[in-house]
Amino acid sequence: MSLSLIDKQIMWNRLLAVVEEQAQVCQRTAFSTIVRESGDLAAGVFDARGRMLAQAVTGTPGHINSMALAVGHVIDAYPIETMEDGDVFIHNDPWMGTGHTNDISLTTPCFHNGKLIGFLACNSHVMDIGGHADRSSSTDVFMEGLYLPILKIARAGTIDESLMAVIRANTRQPVETVGDVYSLINCNQIGCDRLVDMMDEFEITELDELAEHVIDTSRQAVLDRIAALPKGTWEGQLTLDGRDEPVPLKARLTISDSGVHVDFDGSAPMTKRNFNVPLCYTLAYTSYSLGVALFGGIPNNYGSLEPRTISAPEGCILNALKPAAVVARSQVGLMLPDLVYDCLRKAIPETIPAESTCGLWGINVMGPWTSPSRVWNLYRAQVMTTGGMGALPFRDGMSATGFPSGVRGGPVEIFESMTTLVVWKKELDTDSGGAGEYRGGLGQWIEIGNTIPEDFQYFAGYERIDNPAKGAKGGGPGGAGSLVLSNGARQSGKSSFTVPSGERVILHSSGGGGTGDPRARSRDSVRRDLDYGLISAAAARDTYGLEA
Repeated sequence: MSLSLIDKQIMWNRLLAVVEEQAQVCQRTAFSTIVRESGDLAAGVFDARGRMLAQAVTGTPGHINSMALAVGHVIDAYPIETMEDGDVFIHNDPWMGTGHTNDISLTTPCFHNGKLIGFLACNSHVMDIGGHADRSSSTDVFMEGLYLPILKIARAGTIDESLMAVIRANTRQPVETVGDVYSLINCNQIGCDRLVDMMDEFEITELDELAEHVIDTSRQAVLDRIAALPKGTWEGQLTLDGRDEPVPLKARLTISDSGVHVDFDGSAPMTKRNFNVPLCYTLAYTSYSLGVALFGGIPNNYGSLEPRTISAPEGCILNALKPAAVVARSQVGLMLPDLVYDCLRKAIPETIPAESTCGLWGINVMGPWTSPSRVWNLYRAQVMTTGGMGALPFRDGMSATGFPSGVRGGPVEIFESMTTLVVWKKELDTDSGGAGEYRGGLGQWIEIGNTIPEDFQYFAGYERIDNPAKGAKGGGPGGAGSLVLSNGARQSGKSSFTVPSGERVILHSSGGGGTGDPRARSRDSVRRDLDYGLISAAAARDTYGLEA
């Protein structure tokens, strides 16, 4: 039976509803705080060939666009004809669609009347997968915790308790980690149930015709947008703080009639440190940055992603090869939108923002619950905080916003309830937004201390300390980030350190760059910023030229 266009569109919308419910179930049942409070997850539905048809709005680009490749790897490992109803596949292979071992990916083949009709896939971040507690010290992937190849966690509906025991035995948080695995299994099953309900309602027995409509329509929508863009090649570069030395990134972006290609030749080689990036994660954030700048409003699926391609030399930091250390891959991967935008700013300057913080400023800690210390009674917790976005050529940048990750800032009250720590201060950091006709978004000023007379461990992984976000079109740079203790001791942005009893951690997340001449900013906007404490009186006078 051939489907009408109206039926196809209704079912396409239903697919989006299916995956959104799938993602919401994962978030509501997750044990990991970064998933439960900040939405660090992905959920999607795929056709029987492993092509993504829909993704949930709830989630992050690093998870979603990496996960888009994961089902294909599962099919390669376990041919479709060998799959049974009730099978569930698990892995956390960084090079097969997770990016690092803390992200666990599950794929569930979905059957309808005994026939495999598609797949539900999801992944999320677990707080502890074993390995080094000090996330800054690993030098190969084997130091970064339990490494799961593609395996069956459930066979025909029966959980593999031996595999679950292996996972439980290789984490400092066995209850939370196993709980997250069950959360992922459950959300995929909910997605499959809703997909089957839709097929029964519309009396269809396969997704093939719907899949072709979704993919072809989305691909054509992207190509139509590309047809209106200038054609050519533009180059961009970005310097990151790195750890022992700066990390240069380079890109060549080419817009042709058939698509947009980004080549990262010339970028830094792999490092012995752990912020190397698997190619799937490079693709994820490159594709996302193109989607935001060029293809807004077009649903993310196999068809809309296909015209966006990348290349990077094997062994460079953006195409790290196993067994490179990759647990901190987000420290570089999240910066890729600014690199891509440095290219696009030369092609379509009227729509591209100044540089942003891009990287997350997560607070990642570990310490004893009681005093005196008992090493067998440790908490491990993380709360996400963010910096400022760069200003667009027509609008101020957003403050304290998790662009491009999409990870939401977590409530400090939840963080405090899971630790012995208290957040004494958390507010927008005055003057941290880059000055301009349109001001960059502000970073945050955060202070954290212990409530018991004990030390605690702090794990840092930050960018934009030595190389703050640049402004555009005469705009000023965003404020540089910093990490210090209340005793004045300055800490590296990529390190693990002990916070002595009685001291506080003082965190200044970086701000976004401004766009345009600051003296061209409207006087009402300058006065408003001054009234709200977003800029100081000195900046209003000296930078923006506001008369008393």
